[in-house]
Amino acid sequence: MSKKISTIGVLTSGGDAPGMNAAIRSVVRTAISKGIKVMGVRKGYNGLINGDIFEMNTKSVSDTIQRGGTILQTARCAQFMTEDGQRKAAEMCRVFGMEGLVVIGGDGSLQGAEKLSKLGINTIGIPGTIDLDIACTDYTIGFDTAVNTAMEAINKIRDTSTSHERCSIVEVMGRHSGYIALWSAISNGAEMVLIPEKERPSDEEIVKEILESKKKGKKHFLIIAAEGVGGSEQLAKKIEELTGIETRASILGHLQRGGSPSALDRLHASMMGAIAVELLCEGKSNRVIAYRDGKYVDFDINEALQMKKTINEKMYEVSKILSL
Repeated sequence: MSKKISTIGVLTSGGDAPGMNAAIRSVVRTAISKGIKVMGVRKGYNGLINGDIFEMNTKSVSDTIQRGGTILQTARCAQFMTEDGQRKAAEMCRVFGMEGLVVIGGDGSLQGAEKLSKLGINTIGIPGTIDLDIACTDYTIGFDTAVNTAMEAINKIRDTSTSHERCSIVEVMGRHSGYIALWSAISNGAEMVLIPEKERPSDEEIVKEILESKKKGKKHFLIIAAEGVGGSEQLAKKIEELTGIETRASILGHLQRGGSPSALDRLHASMMGAIAVELLCEGKSNRVIAYRDGKYVDFDINEALQMKKTINEKMYEVSKILSL
C-alpha cells in the first residue's frame, strides 16, 4: 500500500485554455475532501523555480469554474529547459512539502512533468490545450470552447461576406494541428479548409475553385485556414487580383483562447482534476490523463509523447464533400 500523501501542488503551464480553472478547482476540492493540503503555483514552472507558491482552500476556487484563462496564471520559462532549472524546481517542491504535483497544459508542460518525475517528484499531467494536438487523448481541455468561439466569429464574418458577395479567408489557431480549422470548416459550411497536415493547393487551384463556385451561383466563398499554413493576407490579395472578387482575410488570433468555458470543457476538466488527485493518492507518477473511446484513462507520459497525432481522414473527406 502506498504511503498516504499530505500535500500536493497544482500549476498551469504553456498557453492558457478555457477550462483550466475548472481543473484547478477540481484538484483543490478533491484533495481537500481527502484531507490533503494543496499548494497553488503561480506562473507555471517559472513560479515553481522562484517559489511563487501559496496554500489554497475551497474559497480560493469559489466562483472560478465559469472563468476563462487561469487563476494561477501561466508563463514561459527558459530556465526550466535546463537541468539546473529542473533541479531547482524539484527542490522547491520539497521545500514546500509537495509530495505530488498536478501539471495542466500541453505537450511542453507534460515534458516538464516527465523531467520532474525523474527527479523524484510524483507528477500527473492533465491535457490543457485548445489545439487538440496531444495524441494519446481524444479530447483536450479548451478545444470545445475555442471551436465554438471561432464558429460564432465566422458566422458574423459570413453574414457581411454574403452581403457584399466577398471571398473571406478566416485564419484560426493551430500552428501544427488543423483540428480547430477542420471542425470550424464543417460547422460553418466553408468551401475550403487549409490545414498543416495536408498539402496546400496552389493559388491557381484555389482561384479555379472560387470561379467554379461563382458559376454555380454561390454569392460568397469561405476559406478556413489554420495559422500553421500561414499567408492568409497574401492569399487574399492574390485572389482579389486574379478574380476581381473583393477578398478579405480575418485573423481570429487569441480571441479563441478567452471566454467562459463550455459545459464540455468544464465537465472534462473537472473529471480529469479529480482523477489526477486519485492517481497521486495511489502513488502513481509520470502519468497523463486522457479521454479515449468514451473513458478516462491514463498513460505513461513518455509513451504518450511518443504517439503521433494525425488528422481525422474521414472528417477531412466529409468536409470536402459538404463544400460542393
